Order: sequence, then structure tokens, then C-alpha cells
Amino acid sequence: MKELLLAWFRTNRRDLPWRETTDAYPILVSEVMLQQTQVERVVPRWHAWLERWPTVEALASASAADVIVEWQGLGYNRRALNLHRTARLVAAQGWPADLTTLPGIGPYTAAAVANFAFGHDVLPVDTNVRRIQERTGVQFDGACAQALFDLGATICLARIPRCAACPLASACPSRGNRYEPLRKQSRFEGSFRQRRAAALRAVASGHQPSDGDALVSLERDGLVVLTDGFASLPA
Repeated sequence: MKELLLAWFRTNRRDLPWRETTDAYPILVSEVMLQQTQVERVVPRWHAWLERWPTVEALASASAADVIVEWQGLGYNRRALNLHRTARLVAAQGWPADLTTLPGIGPYTAAAVANFAFGHDVLPVDTNVRRIQERTGVQFDGACAQALFDLGATICLARIPRCAACPLASACPSRGNRYEPLRKQSRFEGSFRQRRAAALRAVASGHQPSDGDALVSLERDGLVVLTDGFASLPA
């Protein structure tokens, strides 16, 4: 199956800009941005981010406030703070052998950076990769990572896989199966997450929101600083 998968990938590979580098920093930026965010939205934001902060040292020298403002619209703003904290650690100490010791980097992101930047034969297992391995019964290696990402995003879909177009279909024990919809994420509209996002957006634009609960929650995450009831972005 590995040979079939890689042959398909050579013809159907998605043209994604972070695939054109082995520099750990832009790869990490892409991986952090891609968490909970669609590829199409990430591409222009990734380019803008790297134009502003082209190296890990450049990001390390930025203020947390500038990083938060630049991140607006990508959601889950703690990702921005963790990326900034990671940049400062790496700029000062270099990339650690265990990438999970860096702020906000879990096993998947660590494996992705280790594979795509440092050439380690480790498979970063996200939802798409896990789904393909479960359906095929095959444990793929690190060389298959990008191909698995693309197959899961375009062919081996969560509910109704496109088996007729799948290069692995002839040997796949799950060919033709349909699947129940996965549990959807709670609605953003009207949620506390939306209130937090609105409050942070207001602070970032120089206004003072009146949602005290949202501000306290943002302060707890280090996204704002409250001084005598006045909210500002961290330095």
C-alpha cells in the first residue's frame, strides 16, 4: 500500500508553500496555524506572518501584543502566545531534542516538525492519518505523512469516502463503507468563546469591552492584562 500511496501522491500532491522548506520555524508556524483552521484560510496568513517575522529570532524579538494582533481571525489565540513563547526559547537555546518541551507543542506537532524539518522517520498522526490507518489496517511510516494528509483531506473522507478514486481501494478492507457523522464542535455563535474573541478583538483595536467575565478569562490565559479595571494587551 505504501508504494500505491506514494505513486498517487506524486501526481496529486497539493501545492502548499510550507512543503517547499525544511526550516523548522516556518513549518512550525504552519502546523500551529493549521490546528482548527482550514488550509485555504491559513495559506495567506502564513505568508503574511513570515513576511513580518521571517525567522524565529524575528518573532522572538516581537512583543506579545503585536503577535496577538497579527493572529486575529485565526481563533484559539493561546496558540499565538505559545508560538511566541516557543520562539523566544528557541532563539535563546536552540531547538530541543524533545520538541514537546516547548510551549503548546504536543506529540502530533512535535512529530510533524521532527519529520518535515529534521528528517526523522516519525509519523505525525492527525485525524486524517488515524482514519486511513484504521480503515486500511496498515501502519504507515514517516515517509507517507504528507501523502496521508492529502489522501485524508480529498479522498478518504470522514463520512463518505471516495473509494472509486482511492489508490488504496483494491486492497482496503473498508472499501465501500459509509460512516456516521462525527460529533460536531459546539457552536461558536452565542458561545463564551465568541464573547472572548469579541473582547480580545476590542482590546486589540484600542477599545474597552464591558464583558468582565470574558476579560477575566482572557487575563487568566495571558492574553490581556487588567490594571485597575483597564484592559490592555501584554507587552
